Amino acid sequence: MLFDADAVPTVEAMKKQIIVASKAMPFYCALPSVSEHMIESGWTRCFFHISEVGWPMYIVYVSLYLIFVEFGIYWMHRELHDIKPLYKHLHATHHIYNKENTLSPFAGLAFHPLDGILQAISHVIALFLLPMHFRTHIALLFIEAVWTANIHDCIHGKIWPVMGAGYHTIHHTTYRHNYGHYTVWMDWLFGTLREPEDLLKKD
Repeated sequence: MLFDADAVPTVEAMKKQIIVASKAMPFYCALPSVSEHMIESGWTRCFFHISEVGWPMYIVYVSLYLIFVEFGIYWMHRELHDIKPLYKHLHATHHIYNKENTLSPFAGLAFHPLDGILQAISHVIALFLLPMHFRTHIALLFIEAVWTANIHDCIHGKIWPVMGAGYHTIHHTTYRHNYGHYTVWMDWLFGTLREPEDLLKKD
């Protein structure tokens, strides 16, 4: 582990994160509800059975979906920082947690509701562009929430190219690096990657 094991948030900090996350949770639930309605209404390119496309194409479509989502989350997250009104009125709610001893899995869900929806909207946009298996889409929306909690726990497993908590903690301390979600590929591609080891070398 690259960060101080004693750098844990206070109970008070976690209580505040739970309150913010709880207030936002009903709004987070709106996105999968709307996407499921659009899917069942036949407005998207979703399919319901893998047999409709076969396993090889299922794997291709899921891979393209994940690449699109990774690209979309990266740029949405980056713009939430670069466009000052968006940062001030939306994303700053999340970035009050900016040190290891203020971050916890609860901070991973402590967003302004619209911020959380904007960062997950790529999952829905992808449905209009790419064929996607319905249940896989729903599962990945659930995994999105689990993963968001995971990258805020300050426990860095260091499995390249996974965007572990070590990378994301840097994002919370520098504000200008590591915008990606599941992987560090988009940060590497667009020049915003900063390794946890690089940060420690400069301390």
